[in-house]
Amino acid sequence: MTTFPLSAVLLPFAAAFAGLLLSRRPHRRPSAQAVAGADDRRAGSRAAWIAIIPTAGSAVLAVWLAWDRGFAFLTNPDAGEATGRTYGTITTGGVPISLILQADDLSALLGVLVTLVALAVQVYSVGYLAGDPRYPSYSAFISLFTSAMLLVVYAGDLLVLYVGWEIMGLCSYLLIGHWWEDRGNSRAAVKAFLVTRLGDVGFLFGIFVLGAAAGSFRIADVLAAVPEMSRATLVTATLLLLAGVAGKSAQVPLHTWLPDAMAGPTPISALIHAATMVAAGIFIVARLFPAFLAAPPTMDVLAVLAALGMLGAALAALAQDDLKRVLAYSTVSQLAYMAGGLAAGSDTAAIFHLLTHGAFKALLFLCAGVVIHRVGSNLMTRMGGLRRELPVTFTAMTIGLAALVGIPPAGGFFSKDAVLAAMDDAVTTGSLTDAAALLLYGCALATVAVTGAYATRAWLRTFFGEARAVPVPLPEPPPGTAHVVDVTEAPRTMLVPVVLLAVPALLLGLAGGLHVDAGVAAVGVVLALLGAGAVYAFWRMDPLADPARLLGPLQAPCAEAFYVDRGYAALFVRPVLALARLVVRTDDTVVDGAVRGSGRAARGLAGVLRLAQNGNVQLYVSGLLAGVLLIAVGAVVFA
Repeated sequence: MTTFPLSAVLLPFAAAFAGLLLSRRPHRRPSAQAVAGADDRRAGSRAAWIAIIPTAGSAVLAVWLAWDRGFAFLTNPDAGEATGRTYGTITTGGVPISLILQADDLSALLGVLVTLVALAVQVYSVGYLAGDPRYPSYSAFISLFTSAMLLVVYAGDLLVLYVGWEIMGLCSYLLIGHWWEDRGNSRAAVKAFLVTRLGDVGFLFGIFVLGAAAGSFRIADVLAAVPEMSRATLVTATLLLLAGVAGKSAQVPLHTWLPDAMAGPTPISALIHAATMVAAGIFIVARLFPAFLAAPPTMDVLAVLAALGMLGAALAALAQDDLKRVLAYSTVSQLAYMAGGLAAGSDTAAIFHLLTHGAFKALLFLCAGVVIHRVGSNLMTRMGGLRRELPVTFTAMTIGLAALVGIPPAGGFFSKDAVLAAMDDAVTTGSLTDAAALLLYGCALATVAVTGAYATRAWLRTFFGEARAVPVPLPEPPPGTAHVVDVTEAPRTMLVPVVLLAVPALLLGLAGGLHVDAGVAAVGVVLALLGAGAVYAFWRMDPLADPARLLGPLQAPCAEAFYVDRGYAALFVRPVLALARLVVRTDDTVVDGAVRGSGRAARGLAGVLRLAQNGNVQLYVSGLLAGVLLIAVGAVVFA
């Protein structure tokens, strides 16, 4: 068992290495386009097997680890000691770095989530990206992404964890920009990379502060040293760590990259939003939870950011026309729920919701991919009436949306109730200040109603009303758009993961036990039904109109996500671009001007000197005699 974490990490890493180097071997120069297409298909088939089999093996190891530990974290976070192995120590001249991989109850649960969702995405991508010439590199990057997230989950040293943390950032850039021919896609990839790197600067310095204070980067040593650290050290370290958490988990104010990340293929959206990158930030807070609990000001900051993020993102989701952007803002909102649960003092509730969210959000994104495949567009104005054409997808997406809203007995009902109950307790008995606790709980209850509203709107506009999709295959779409298929349902490689994910989305909530706060649960269900009922009423009035009109004058600000991107552009982007243009102009006119000026001066002086070097012998002799005469006259005059 002690080597299982290493094996789970290395299997997808080896798959990435093999997929990049071996999927197109033997490489032959195609003699015609048909031969090239055949080579692409063979390379894609090899790449699929290279990616799927190791990921499946890693999933088996992760499930074995979790089974061995009895899935204990949700019922008793302190149930057992971590098991692992140290593979060496790097001497740095200061605090050493321990190459240790370990599995405890928390990492065992997250390992199962990561590997199973990654496996579902790999299988789904075989059908979704069939015929894509860059599928081999795509599947290899998914494998590397999976390996990096598993390194974060199983790492026993903060700097080893940071290695996986940064590799995920690289993989997200490569995968979001998969269809890089479209400038919007490449810009979205760059935006995700830069925004998350901005947060990672603070994250790295937070690691340094904790490691220096504890004298070790080993997570166990850091947590053991927390009682001996000063309040100032803990607050500084945890606030710096929150910067990285906000970047990776797309929380206010570094949340703006996530909706734009929808430019990537839909399976990548499922992977990023459900199991890997965005889950990493919440996992870090839960992993270092004793340090955060010992820093009450940090918990207040986390509560305020979570409150603003959950309600603001839910309102933004209610006004989006792009189905994937609805789910993207939903992810920001649900991650804020988890952050709110952590701020309220319950890491078990937050991780429980992280697990159920991983199941139903992966399901929703994969269902959205099937819909987009059928319609050829992300926009809900092009959808409608699809429940008869896509019966399996309709049923699966209904389960996913019910889990998102928190309708019993779907999994999201139990985990959301646990988070709301923790927030309710924080109002009276928690360590948060009264203002932060009340803001958090009030925004959470409002978000429940708005979640019911935007989920119902997406459900009605996609599957009900008049069919607006073109019934025949459309022309080849531009890069960045899914290929349109001419079948009723998606290929089997896409449907099987959808059907399998529907099971945990429906039943995973039972894993945490039927510990439901009846009062909080009733309030949550009533609020969700009120939001859903309001949208349904507006939809019934005019099925062709957008129910988001119930927002009234707030619809435009919500559609633009409250103009946060525009504000950042005005405050940061345009000033930086203006400064860059000034630097370019200064370099061109001053630095390069001086170089060019010295060159022109040298050429001018050379031109003057060249007048005396024209090859006329008589001129040379005359000059020589004139010089001798001047010397003689000077000698006579001054003698």
